Formats: sequence, structure tokens, C-alpha cells
Amino acid sequence: MRVALLTREFPPEVYGGAGVHVEHLSAELASLVELHVHSFGPERESPLVRGTYPFPSPSFPPEANPALAVMDVDIRMAAALAGVDLVHSHTWYTNFAGHVAKLLYDRPHVVTLHSLEPLRPWKADQLGGGYALSCFCEKTSVEAADAVVAVSNAMAEDALAAYPAVDPSRIEVIHNGIDPDVYRPDPGTDVLERLGIDPARPMVMWIGRVTPQKGVDHLLDMVALLPRDLQFVLLAGASDTAGFRSEMAARAAALAADRPGLHWIETIFPRLDVVQLLSHASVFVCPSVYEPFGLINLEAMACGTPVVATAVGGIPEIVVDGETGLLVPLLPGETPSSSLAGSVLTLVGDEDLARRMGAAARARVIERFTWRAIAARTASLYSKLV
Repeated sequence: MRVALLTREFPPEVYGGAGVHVEHLSAELASLVELHVHSFGPERESPLVRGTYPFPSPSFPPEANPALAVMDVDIRMAAALAGVDLVHSHTWYTNFAGHVAKLLYDRPHVVTLHSLEPLRPWKADQLGGGYALSCFCEKTSVEAADAVVAVSNAMAEDALAAYPAVDPSRIEVIHNGIDPDVYRPDPGTDVLERLGIDPARPMVMWIGRVTPQKGVDHLLDMVALLPRDLQFVLLAGASDTAGFRSEMAARAAALAADRPGLHWIETIFPRLDVVQLLSHASVFVCPSVYEPFGLINLEAMACGTPVVATAVGGIPEIVVDGETGLLVPLLPGETPSSSLAGSVLTLVGDEDLARRMGAAARARVIERFTWRAIAARTASLYSKLV
């Protein structure tokens, strides 16, 4: 079976959970099907990659809305998919390419939903009128897809609410996964020493894109409520808008001026450096307001670190409240910052509890969330459609 896997992100250009998903899923799928990866961006070294598409195209008008540039890439990508048996697209960036290929070549199209455009209205600040186009690409593709993979039960429910025209029988829940041989406790301290972090003192950690979706404002509100002697490592990724990034960076700098142990870091760290930081964190915090799955929580758990998170989307399917971490409700019109701070203090103040939860967290990852099992379920879905 020849499967075309369509993605915006592929190593070495991976900046979000969807990119991590595609990276690891493709590695495992390659032993089960003949896999052809098609990716936005420059040429890749991976033998799995059969097509790359500069984004934006050199011939695309630089003043045009970036959503149009995405659709331009999608058309070029679809043109290269003749001869495959099935097309599998990830995120709205490639959903439209999969849909066009379905129409052109009469091949099954599988869509994996990592998020839903209608539930991210703040993207209108990033895309302007292009947000209507991103919603169009997703809606058109999802409603016509032969199968829709939701990365959590919560995502499946959201998908049916957003797109009621989709037959529930076409939705398959297949969770994200992780490689527990990569994400595992690292006793080393060289990365901490390089950053000036004292391994003997409690450290709170967060990783995420600088976007309202990730609850960055709640995170910084939480920091302001916690003791000044706590250490914080906040790894800030890409931002939807330069304005929001600047606002959050300025707030972090103001906090750091009074808290020498606060590190707001915008540098992209190598994966193994991140693993060491996660391994030494007393607690990992995930204050997201919208999180269909929350892969970063799995990464922290696999490193033996308990998680404090908002109970949104797919997070309660990963973090077991009171067993592998603590969950905080996100109530309409209320900020979770105080509850997040209280939960962090509970774990920081009880090392035995944090240690037990961290061990239970890693055990849960190994039992339920390996990429090999996820790839097998994905390949089984393919076989039902071809």
C-alpha cells in the first residue's frame, strides 16, 4: 500500500505538537506501508520524503495573504500525488491538498485533526481574512474525508460539534504518542549548569508556543503568585503574532527583574537538552485554554515529572488527577492562575508526593502511549479504506 503523508512540518523543521506527531508516526509507519512524505519547506535528507514545496513559492506575490500561499502549496502538492493508494493529511495547512488529491485521483483521504480552526478565533489576528480561508480548507476537507482521526476523545466531540455534517462512524480516536527511549529521566546536569539553574532547588517548567491558546498570560500570572525563590524555566516557542510575543516577553522580563531564578528562553533547544530540563523539573505546568491533546504533557511525564495542567480538551485523557499530576478546572470568565499556583505549591512542598506522581506518570506513558501501537492502529485504519 502506497500512502502519501502530507505535512507542513518535518525534521529538521518541527515547531509544534503536530510536527512531532508526524515525525514519529512516519518513522513507525514506514515499516508497515510504503510511505511517501510530502512536506512544506526545503529539501530533506530523510529517504521517506518524496516531495518538498517551498513556502511561500518564490513566484508567489509577497504582499498576498499567507493563507493563499498555503493553498498555492497545496495545489502543487496535490499535483504530485498521482499513483498513491491513500492520502493522509495533517493540519489545515495540508488538508486542502489531500482533498484535491481525493477529487483528482479518486483515492481515500484521511485527515488527522490536531486542532480545530473554528475553536481558534484568535488566529484572525494572525491571518486576517486568511482565517476564513483556513476555516474553509479544514471544513471542506474534513466533511469530505473518508476517515477523520481525532487525537483524543475530546477532540472527537469537538469535531462533531464543529462539523455536524460528519458521520460519527467516520471518526477514529487514535491518541498521540511518544518514544519513551528518548524521553526518559536524565540524571545529567550539564544543561542546567550552562543555564545557571541550581539542581538542588525546586524548578517549575513550561514549554509552548507564545499564543493565547497556550495560556501564556495565565502562566505569567501564576508565576507572580509563587514564591520568589522558586526557579522557572519557560521555553517560549513560535508566536502567532509579533505583538503578542513582545507583550509576553516584556511581562516575563519584568518578573525576572525581581526573580533572578526566572529564565524566559526563546532559543530552540536540542531535544536531549529539553529532556534533561524536564527530568529535573519539580513540576511541569500546562496552562492551555485549548488543547486537543497536549503532547508536551506526555513528554514531561515520560521524563518522570508530575504535571499541573488545566483540565481542557484531551489533557484529562493523559494526566490522571491525583495520580500523575493535578488538574485545574478552567471556568468561564475566571482565571486559573491562582489554582495553578496552589497546585504547583502542593507538589513543590511535598517531594515524596511529586516523586510518586512522576513515577506513575512515566509508567502510564509506557503502558498507553507508544508510537509503535499508534502506527499499528493507523495502518489498520488504512487497510479498511483501500
